[in-house]
Amino acid sequence: MKKIIIAAAVFLLSGIVFASENSGESLLNSGESWYRLNLSAESGMLIINSHIIQFGQTGTRFDYKEEGNQDVLFPFLRFTASLRLFETHSVVFLYQPLDINTKAVAERDLAFYTTTFLTGTVLNVKYGFSFYRMSYVWYFLKDGNNELGIGLSLQLRNASIIFEAADGSDIIINENVGPVPIIKVAGNYEFENGVWVGLDADGFYAAGEVFNGASYPFEGAIWDISARCGIKLKNGISPFLNLRYLGGGARGTSQGEDARGDGYTENWLDTYSITLGVNIN
Repeated sequence: MKKIIIAAAVFLLSGIVFASENSGESLLNSGESWYRLNLSAESGMLIINSHIIQFGQTGTRFDYKEEGNQDVLFPFLRFTASLRLFETHSVVFLYQPLDINTKAVAERDLAFYTTTFLTGTVLNVKYGFSFYRMSYVWYFLKDGNNELGIGLSLQLRNASIIFEAADGSDIIINENVGPVPIIKVAGNYEFENGVWVGLDADGFYAAGEVFNGASYPFEGAIWDISARCGIKLKNGISPFLNLRYLGGGARGTSQGEDARGDGYTENWLDTYSITLGVNIN
């Protein structure tokens, strides 16, 4: 994780420095082509507002923030590449790493399916929910650099949730990969001095089957909403400040062959992030 953070910081700073020293055309694109590539990276801090999980109908409803020591700031990174086609169409690829690792002491007996950690057990707690997302956006309103679009996203979650006794005496691992379809809205408004503001939102809520790649009834949601403000510099470089809400979760009982215990899982996460980033286009 430290190497990723350093790489992101170097990417951000080098882009801004290069832009301040050069006055040529875009770093990535040239002329009035029918396509345009954009790369973006941002780095900052993640704030956990609330976070709970439960494995099993009779299992412990565990509060990650209060009991799992997620009440501090965590590093936050995001990487995006997009391809604009004929000005009004955009294909976007996003990678969002999200791995939160803490240590905690069980303040009560904790039951996760058939595994129980007794009061006083020192725990290594991992909550990993990194994801990849591919999106298509159609900008149906466009006036120069001012635009508003709507589209669809397909997100691939890569969940890894682990509770492990520090002495290695017991462990529970819950890992899965699955697709999630999402509705997307994006827009930008640019002022004459080069300052711009933008909105980017992905979200869905569903209760039923299929939507999360499962074959059992469930309730699920995801919301990824950001507002940002930046300024255009030379060479297609544009640094920005971003405020983001990222949250969601699911509740349901798996009936598959790989179900643990009674198959019931509930997991809800609410976070905020503040990041500095740069677009290169």
